Amino acid sequence: DVQLQASGGGLVQAGGSLRLSCVASGLRFSDYTIGWFRQTPGKEREVISVISNSDGSTYYEKSLKGRFTISSDNAKNTVYLQMNNLKPEDTATYYCAADRGDYPHPVTNLFDYWGRGTQVTVSS
Repeated sequence: DVQLQASGGGLVQAGGSLRLSCVASGLRFSDYTIGWFRQTPGKEREVISVISNSDGSTYYEKSLKGRFTISSDNAKNTVYLQMNNLKPEDTATYYCAADRGDYPHPVTNLFDYWGRGTQVTVSS
């Protein structure tokens, strides 16, 4: 079975940093793109960034690029999301998801596998 395990969330003050990790198992890592998404109550899940584990190409939501950086370690089947200069509006549950293919796209409903979220809370 394909499993995605997201971790690294927590409580941080505004201006601080966190690094989220997403460990994938049960799949051939290089055959998938993996994305990070976030959701707050009452709102739709939004894409943050996606990476192709085939060639390392990436997609970023324009408003978040510059503060958030996605990276991948194929040897560890892990994708990371480095989040810097966090703001209270970044408070959300963060999810990782996998889509078979090598093109990093932002279409949420095309991702086949989802992990449980990790909560990020940014205090002002």
